[in-house]
Amino acid sequence: MEKRGGTPSPSPRSTEKSGKDLTRSGDANGGAGAGGNATPKGDKEKGVNVQVILRCRPLSDDETKGNTPVVISCNERRREVAATQVIANKQIDRTFAFDKVFGPSSKQKDLFEQSISPIVHEVLEGYNCTIFAYGQTGTGKTYTMEGGGTRKAKSGELPTDAGVIPRSVRQIFDILEAQCAEYSMKVTFLELYNEEITDLLAPDEPRFPVLPVPEDKNKKPIALMEDGKGGVFVRGLEEEVVYSAGEIYKILDKGSAKRRTAETLLNKQSSRSHSIFSITIHIKELTHESEEMIKIGKLNLVDLAGSENISRSGARDGRAREAGEINKSLLTLGRVINALVEHSGHVPYRDSKLTRLLRDSLGGKTKTCIIATISPSVYCLEETLSTLDYAHRAKNIRNKPE
Repeated sequence: MEKRGGTPSPSPRSTEKSGKDLTRSGDANGGAGAGGNATPKGDKEKGVNVQVILRCRPLSDDETKGNTPVVISCNERRREVAATQVIANKQIDRTFAFDKVFGPSSKQKDLFEQSISPIVHEVLEGYNCTIFAYGQTGTGKTYTMEGGGTRKAKSGELPTDAGVIPRSVRQIFDILEAQCAEYSMKVTFLELYNEEITDLLAPDEPRFPVLPVPEDKNKKPIALMEDGKGGVFVRGLEEEVVYSAGEIYKILDKGSAKRRTAETLLNKQSSRSHSIFSITIHIKELTHESEEMIKIGKLNLVDLAGSENISRSGARDGRAREAGEINKSLLTLGRVINALVEHSGHVPYRDSKLTRLLRDSLGGKTKTCIIATISPSVYCLEETLSTLDYAHRAKNIRNKPE
């Protein structure tokens, strides 16, 4: 938490600055990381483990009609997941333990209240936090992060299927308004597709000539830059100042509509890109000595494209190359996880833009939560075991929040 004394702070729900730049370099236009916050001395010295949540989706209607065998069982009380394999006519059960486990009948509200709500509170205490969903195509990553498609019910309340992002947004505003806090807030929304970063909030018609991204002339690629301190930031990323949850929902709808999706055999609306939606909050407080202080918290909400078996997904030609790029970036993510867990001297963050963007969230200064999503189907077992292995290893990554 950075103390900034002696200058005016942002007016309530305003864009005014305190006479100083309230955002550390690399934070305003960045990926999932970097910022100025406080943490207890013990956490700073020892670090905190990445929190890993496991969620198993129910069988689809088609899978149920086809009597698809179920090979995954979830024990929410013991926080364990068991996967059943048959190898050489022998049944082998593998059990994985996680910080939280949510089975096929779990509700969006339960996952949020038990696992995500405490993280939102950390953001409002001035920490940088990252939440990201990881798993095979069609296992419910976007559903978990965004929900079923509607941002709010007719009553103005969140619908029961609202995901992590709209629930986090609502909680942030509810807490700030209940505290009568003086604050300002801004958001960014980027997409990473085939190793190109594009701004999902940029105007549809750029004001100056730019190099178009293949397949979409209205999307301009933007540069990922080193900040000189081991971190990265995205140069020229649009920041929108927001004053209400409703504004953020509109921004999410606008940005999500620009994301690249494609139908695969595993998912009719498969996200073919990674996205990072970031909320940065400046909150003014007074210390016990009546000194003015600004807390800066940042919440990064990441929806990764699905890992997939190219032959099973039905990808062909350009889509197969696209799937290859997705798998390549996720493979690099896996290598980064392995290197961090094994305390390797070299961590291959620079091997993909995804891992460069997530660098501070994996082994850095950010509090991180991974939601691993899996299918219960026997036909997805290979990919499910891969997800379980990676997620289980990620539990051992230690970050040092500041």
